[in-house]
Amino acid sequence: MRVADFHFELPDSLIARHPLAERRASRLLVLDGPSGQLAHRQFGDLLEYLRPGDLMVFNNTRVIPARLFGQKASGGKLEILVERVLDSHRVLAHVRSSKSPKPGSTILLEGGGEAQMLARHDALFELRFGEEVLPLLERIGHMPLPPYIDRPDEAADRERYQTVYAARAGAVAAPTAGLHFDAPMLAAIAEKGVETAFVTLHVGAGTFQPVRVERVEDHHMHSEWLEVGQDVVDAVAACRARGGRVIAVGTTSVRSLESAARDGVLRAFSGDTDIFIYPGRPLHVVDALVTNFHLPESTLLMLVSAFAGYPETMAAYQSAVAEGYRFFSYGDAMFVTRNPAPRGPEETL
Repeated sequence: MRVADFHFELPDSLIARHPLAERRASRLLVLDGPSGQLAHRQFGDLLEYLRPGDLMVFNNTRVIPARLFGQKASGGKLEILVERVLDSHRVLAHVRSSKSPKPGSTILLEGGGEAQMLARHDALFELRFGEEVLPLLERIGHMPLPPYIDRPDEAADRERYQTVYAARAGAVAAPTAGLHFDAPMLAAIAEKGVETAFVTLHVGAGTFQPVRVERVEDHHMHSEWLEVGQDVVDAVAACRARGGRVIAVGTTSVRSLESAARDGVLRAFSGDTDIFIYPGRPLHVVDALVTNFHLPESTLLMLVSAFAGYPETMAAYQSAVAEGYRFFSYGDAMFVTRNPAPRGPEETL
């Protein structure tokens, strides 16, 4: 299938560059996968679509202030975006500069501190900082807002570009479906008899990389670290036993669960995943999905299409544009019920 099949026109005015004052003030587009029916609601109305006995699976990764500015000892300015923390002092990072730093060279960091360039691994640079990575980032780092939020980060982004249940530091992009949940809403979900479980997937900057091939099947996904614990496996089994639905909050929760169930059986898993879910790929665990609106021609839009069906998903996006929904990380949300017989683009021509 062609990447171009997943294109849609998006007015620039619909890109949400700032969050709303309240997390749950977003709108909610409800897509019933089996029927393709749409309902235009508010995010707080999600409670009406949840049933006692359901299990909601959240990604508890915590976004680190991964963007740094500085200069080479020789004077050239540069920008660092940490992609992955390797240990207490070393990272893999993207480095933007007029000339790439050479192995052994020193980088002076804006705000105080320095790093040494150790080696280059394809597009990423291995850097060693003179002090512990996470405290350094907390002190001088900037929140790594996505490329389409074309403004400098602000103090408020430290809190708003983070879920209220973020616990395990390591992501350089937020699991944005979770940004809509506040503490009172989580309490209301529990009160309704809905169980919760937490996976961890440290979202990498590769999530924003455009798909550069013409055929979807030729695309190779970037790698990200995840962990699905035995407690999650047990929670899913208990949910199945009581007839509940597994509801993933965000595409990263889908990718976590489906990575841990690649052979059809969900097992505890810790390690890297490069799973790519697109129409025609089987899904084994997830029954419903809370997600934001994604970029045209993106792997995340392909995942939603695999879940709800290609024609149903593209029709929902067309409706969202027509109705003026806010798009991307700080935008509005969808609640999608899985289509048991999803069609791809080639089946709808």
